[in-house]
Amino acid sequence: MLLFLGIILGIYAGVILLIYLLQDRFFFHPEKLPQDFKFDFSLPFEELFFETEKGARINGLHFRVDNPKGVVFYLKGNSRSIKGWAKFARDFTGIGYDLVMFDYRGFGKSTGKRTEEGLYHDAQYVYNWLKSRFQEEDIIVYGRSMGSGFATRIAADNNPKMLILDAPYYSFIHLIQRYAPLIPIKKILRYHIRSHHFIRQVNCKVFVFHGTHDWTIPFSAGLRLIRIVGGNQGKLIPIRGAGHNNLRNFPKYHENLYYILA
Repeated sequence: MLLFLGIILGIYAGVILLIYLLQDRFFFHPEKLPQDFKFDFSLPFEELFFETEKGARINGLHFRVDNPKGVVFYLKGNSRSIKGWAKFARDFTGIGYDLVMFDYRGFGKSTGKRTEEGLYHDAQYVYNWLKSRFQEEDIIVYGRSMGSGFATRIAADNNPKMLILDAPYYSFIHLIQRYAPLIPIKKILRYHIRSHHFIRQVNCKVFVFHGTHDWTIPFSAGLRLIRIVGGNQGKLIPIRGAGHNNLRNFPKYHENLYYILA
């Protein structure tokens, strides 16, 4: 019996150690690009580079339109590079907005050690660059999935026109605890990303799009965030039948997005 318990405890300790050591690989799935890679899109764009701090060089894209209504600062999810995410730019340029997105450290051409504070720092650096080119009341912050937490932090620390969250988590800790309820996640997790705390400091309008059949980040997460914001400042837009990665396949997503940004 003692031997059996020892084996179980050993396996449990091994799982904890594995999660601690490999969490970056679990949570981030980057596509790396060579530094001489040439982007090619049908939309007008400019490639950007930001030296955000020593050892961190961030690569981004600025999609442009004539006489823009404003600019969307798009914080993407945890997979691929901006090469693939650029397809979402058309949702915004098609209705008259510029769009800026960047690759997190270790994604695409971006370099630097990836940490939670480093990711916040990079997002704020790019936001400051946007403020030097646009009035802040013309900046819309959009966060998709993993990027929703960074977007919420940016909206909390600044004064954009609005915050749009696409399949957001309540907090990253809560999300991971959902998948590993028996693991001491708070003690070993290097990314906490407390969206539910940040959103209390957001002063602009908040819109949350969430699929009702999202099994990756449950619909209840978006609902809980909007309850914190309150009905006068925030609105939850359920996309019935949508999962985590297919909101754009539903007309209701586009109808509401265009209405919000009109």
